[in-house]
Amino acid sequence: MNGASGANGANTMTAMKTAAQVRPIRLGPRSTVVLVLVSLVGVAAFGWPLLADPQSDLAHSADAPWLFAALLPLLLAVVIAQISEGGMDAKAVAMLGVLAAVGAALRPLGAGTAGIEPMFFLMVLSGRVLGPGFGFVLGSVSMFASALLTGGVGPWMPFQMLSMGWVSMGAGLLPDRRRGRRETALLAVYGVVSSVLYGTVMNLQGWPYIGGMSSSVSFVPGAPVPDNVTRFAAYCLTTSLGWDLPRAAVTAALTLTLGHPLLRTLRRATRRAAFDASATFAGERS
Repeated sequence: MNGASGANGANTMTAMKTAAQVRPIRLGPRSTVVLVLVSLVGVAAFGWPLLADPQSDLAHSADAPWLFAALLPLLLAVVIAQISEGGMDAKAVAMLGVLAAVGAALRPLGAGTAGIEPMFFLMVLSGRVLGPGFGFVLGSVSMFASALLTGGVGPWMPFQMLSMGWVSMGAGLLPDRRRGRRETALLAVYGVVSSVLYGTVMNLQGWPYIGGMSSSVSFVPGAPVPDNVTRFAAYCLTTSLGWDLPRAAVTAALTLTLGHPLLRTLRRATRRAAFDASATFAGERS
């Protein structure tokens, strides 16, 4: 009896461990390639002013940010469609809708107040549990929904969607071995780094088009890249760091205090959803 009980317990623990690793969206080779290509286009959309020929019409065009703002949503739609093609059932859509709605509702609680954005910790923890594919879709959709909710629609919105997709996807790519306090500490550190990087990347999106600034922090078309990078660093330190650091601090604090129960809840929901289970009907017989 004891041997049978031990075997059953071991089987149960193995099943629970396997279930905890089930992801609602799995990245296949094709969807991974599409995601990488769109990310490269996104990097180019953020950084092209640093490399553009100063004599070109594009370098001086006020329409350039709008061109990328129109291009990125189409590319993001392609990525989401491609990822969904790999297997996104009704349960995954339902979980995506719930988490995106919660994330969109969290953002207005602190947006505009010293850069505090509570949604970041939810995106990090969700990406950690549900994987990089789901994380990218969740980050993008949550930012889109929050922009509609807060009226923050503009040429910057696609860049925000892409950046938040990267944040949540990155959490899903972290090593899987840590659990407990070590895991929440790892996610808190990641939350700090990703929060600051998010603000820095978004600065790069708007900085080349801001006029009337001191020459020591303003973008100079055609200047050597190291010179513009130095000006950009000075711009970040003098303007946005006061928003980026509070965002990072709030993300870390929420992760350390609420991270463990939320991770447990998300993993329990993932197990119960049984994303990898095939549908069966009452009349079927094996």
